[in-house]
Amino acid sequence: MLLVRPRPDKETIGLQHVMVCEPLELEYLVSNVPEDLQSKVEVEIVDMILEKESYECILTRTRPALVVFTGYITHVGLIKRMSSTAKSLLPGVLTGVGGVHAEVVGMDFLSEDIDFVYSRNGIDGFNITLSGMLENKMTEEIKASLGEMGEKKRSFAYKQPDRKSVSKYRQGYYYMFHSPCALIKTSYGCPYNCSFCFCKEITDGTYFTRDLEDVVEELAAIPEKEIYIVDDDFLFNTERIRKFLRLLQERGIKKNFLVYGRADFVAAQEDVLREFKKQGLQAVIVGIESIRAGDLEQYNKKTDKEMNEKAIQVLKKLDIELYATLILPTDFDRVDFKELTAWLRKLNVRFVNLQPLTPLRGTGIFEQYSDQFLYPRERYEMWDMAHVILEPQGMGIRAFYWEIVKAYYRIIMRPKHILALVKKYGVRQNLKMLLGSSAVSLQYLMKVMRGY
Repeated sequence: MLLVRPRPDKETIGLQHVMVCEPLELEYLVSNVPEDLQSKVEVEIVDMILEKESYECILTRTRPALVVFTGYITHVGLIKRMSSTAKSLLPGVLTGVGGVHAEVVGMDFLSEDIDFVYSRNGIDGFNITLSGMLENKMTEEIKASLGEMGEKKRSFAYKQPDRKSVSKYRQGYYYMFHSPCALIKTSYGCPYNCSFCFCKEITDGTYFTRDLEDVVEELAAIPEKEIYIVDDDFLFNTERIRKFLRLLQERGIKKNFLVYGRADFVAAQEDVLREFKKQGLQAVIVGIESIRAGDLEQYNKKTDKEMNEKAIQVLKKLDIELYATLILPTDFDRVDFKELTAWLRKLNVRFVNLQPLTPLRGTGIFEQYSDQFLYPRERYEMWDMAHVILEPQGMGIRAFYWEIVKAYYRIIMRPKHILALVKKYGVRQNLKMLLGSSAVSLQYLMKVMRGY
């Protein structure tokens, strides 16, 4: 059985140039194969982002009975093509796909070349597939069994991921300056209801957490020091965070942490963050989203400009790195870009991700913009939160891309920022980031030249 993570399409403006994280969802599949099946199946993960052997060669060498893919919306077209390739090279091979996009918009994967779409409870669905194949059931029988699984689970009771299953790739996993970096997930879903957000749709709006003793047990077994907690919002419950810190101290676990957190929590919980900093908190990804009140209201963000400023100041005070994300709506003009850039420079924000407004199917704002898309949804590789999907109102498409490029350079490439980063992370790490960011810049410059 091959579990495959595709390499992004060359058209996708890729964060993979500055981050490559481990395929945690595939590691969970490996570790949760039922004990009575483990001696009967061989499961191998292939990470095509880092793999040097071609996909076709791997297929002909291993001749798998089942190929299962994971991916986001940008991978839909790729996965369909890779499934077709598998069917062509290996008559009789079965194919499946899971991951967050399959969980929310599974119909995008409907294809004669894809046998199974794991639209809920992917680990269980994968195991049902294995059992069915070992019992020589017909494909339609297995599909029927998948359809009988019931609703999405509202709790998590699975074995910890098998990180040894990607041992050949582990040194290549990193996030920005956190290298090598391992992932861990401690909760599922999001307790908030932002209109643009895809995360809450994965669990149908339900939010639930893992037992912290189990989380800390998993942390203790991870060899990497850099840990990216990939919860949609780890900074939510102060009591839970304090218990997490207490357990770390009791176990003597010393790691460096990168987490997601909201601006309102950061602004209000300086003391908690100070405690967390003492136990390894290095960076927080914060959805600033906008400095305009109207935008924040439309996004149902429940924050404001002053709160965002307070959050930035708290992180600066505690020397915790901020990775700020902002959404660029269609009515952004040159004045708006100038004001946003000036605001970020004034607050000395060093890292920023500027995302043109992208109404993903399954989110609250999708229907609102569904008749305004520049590209058909079938151009899946373009839906990367970096392409301009909706036509700008205040300028042309090329000009909009050019304003994005200028904003990035004016915010990030300030001499004092570069010097501080070299001092903090060293020359080698900064050169790696420079090469990666240059690749992203080149993709944007091609958009400036080509426009639509």
